[in-house]
Amino acid sequence: MTKPAVRRRVTVVEQGRSRVREDRLTGEEPLEIRLNGRSLAVTMRTPGHDVELALGYLVSEGVITRREQVRSARYCAGATEEGLNTYNVLDVQVEADAHVDHLALERHGYTSSSCGVCGKTSIEAVTTSSAFDVGGDSLRVPAELLSGLPDRMRGVQQVFDQTGGLHAAGLFDGRTGEPLVVREDVGRHNAVDKVVGWALEHEKLPLAGCVLLVSGRAGFELVQKASMAGVPMIAAISAPSSLAVELGEEAGLTVIGFLRGPSMVVYSRPDRVVA
Repeated sequence: MTKPAVRRRVTVVEQGRSRVREDRLTGEEPLEIRLNGRSLAVTMRTPGHDVELALGYLVSEGVITRREQVRSARYCAGATEEGLNTYNVLDVQVEADAHVDHLALERHGYTSSSCGVCGKTSIEAVTTSSAFDVGGDSLRVPAELLSGLPDRMRGVQQVFDQTGGLHAAGLFDGRTGEPLVVREDVGRHNAVDKVVGWALEHEKLPLAGCVLLVSGRAGFELVQKASMAGVPMIAAISAPSSLAVELGEEAGLTVIGFLRGPSMVVYSRPDRVVA
């Protein structure tokens, strides 16, 4: 079985002296996502919550919006020549009413841990229309509540405590600040997909009244994933990109960057942040 953290002996050099110790590294392995038995994408991910990752990916691609559209999600046996299950191939079976357009979906092909979108050649190709009205969400969040979210997310990052080398995404109740779910992964986009997949499994889509917090920067794809899941507000510890802000404005989604301590920068829909 694959693991989110791997033990390895390392040599540490400090002040001209070296010593050998055991260290933990963040796990990174490929996951092939299949849709109705057909290969859809391969992503480099940290093992764990793979079903959530696959379901969140399908939500982000506009394939599914409801839990009942998923018939099954299971690892494929015989994934190697020896017939062993590597737990690195996952097949999701969806109902006929799911939006399955293989030609459009196969524009992805391969996703890395640092870049969720590879091989798309135009803005039109990467933009997917959301089934949910994010702009109409009446969420209002006190700035003081937002300021406390990074510490709340950091407090439950178990694998980060062991390795110090992976991203996190957390979903919070916008009224109380309570964490609903936090997921970790070597890829920012994977961590968000795991959160969205959790929400789909628990029949919580659309995620009205929620705040999505990401540990790094907020690129276009993360804002797109938030929009597809019906999240009205996304906050990042680091900066957003220009295209992420443009998408936020177009979708009516609040984009916050540089959320550090009591300060933050609100790039779109500032009316939702109460100073």
